[in-house]
Amino acid sequence: MPPQDAEETLKALARENLAKTGMATINAAGGKLDWLAEIRGLAVMLLAVLAFHSFIAKPFYIPSGSMLPGLWVGDHLVVNKFAYGWNWSSPSFHVLPRGNWRILGRTPDYGDVVIVVPRGRNEDYIKRVVARPGDRIALVNGQIVLNGKRVPQTLLPSVRLPIDAMQSSEDPIPCDDWHLVREASGRQVCEVPALRETMPNGASYTLLNYRENAQTETMAEITVPAGHVFVMGDNRNNSADSRVALADGGLGGPVPLSDVGGRAEFLTYSLDGTLGWNPLSWIRGLRSGRAWRSLRPPIDPSAAQQH
Repeated sequence: MPPQDAEETLKALARENLAKTGMATINAAGGKLDWLAEIRGLAVMLLAVLAFHSFIAKPFYIPSGSMLPGLWVGDHLVVNKFAYGWNWSSPSFHVLPRGNWRILGRTPDYGDVVIVVPRGRNEDYIKRVVARPGDRIALVNGQIVLNGKRVPQTLLPSVRLPIDAMQSSEDPIPCDDWHLVREASGRQVCEVPALRETMPNGASYTLLNYRENAQTETMAEITVPAGHVFVMGDNRNNSADSRVALADGGLGGPVPLSDVGGRAEFLTYSLDGTLGWNPLSWIRGLRSGRAWRSLRPPIDPSAAQQH
């Protein structure tokens, strides 16, 4: 075989091999980029990311202080999208029409932190499950009465929170003057009364309750319908949740399980709000000690047996 023919044969084999492995984006004749192949590759990659976000897990950002002290403004976390099965709210950006259907549906446990979508809106809320289908729930002076029994609340030492952990567009001045404390380092923090609440399954978590006489502290008893859960924020007097009407930005009562989009699992990182255009500020804005914290409440079996 002449050298020229051998060279052409080798080039042809190389082009064929590149094409088979999906790497042939250069047109052999003109040396031009194969835009169709590039767009197709990007589309496949984008669909894979959307599928992962919709059916496996997706990132979530905390924009308000309704779940203080556990979740700070600026926290970033991972949401498990298959913990309770899939429904209309599972796909990213809520592209499906609202419906009551569920696939492999399961009911959240007491104390689970869940993502819910309010009726009439396409934004996500993050709240804690405090009552399950069939439960009777009431509130008396801020304490949950579940199926006729008061849910135990234990007084804890006051917690100290950075101002930026509480500050949001909805609450630009989050700390009342009498709770403002200056630490030895010179940093100002909010010192807030805290409680530990323990649910019937033994799940426990820390609450804030620092604004007295709030309208949300008392609620007549209702029964949670089948296929619904009652959810509340841990920052009990500063949370638009199942206690608050839809017209006032709340959830308007128990939430259908078909509107629950997943379970919060763990924090990935947290930012204090000082980020700017300078990339160095991104590093300075990271809060230390926040990453990889589990958001699943600890379970005390002995406490569960007492209920």
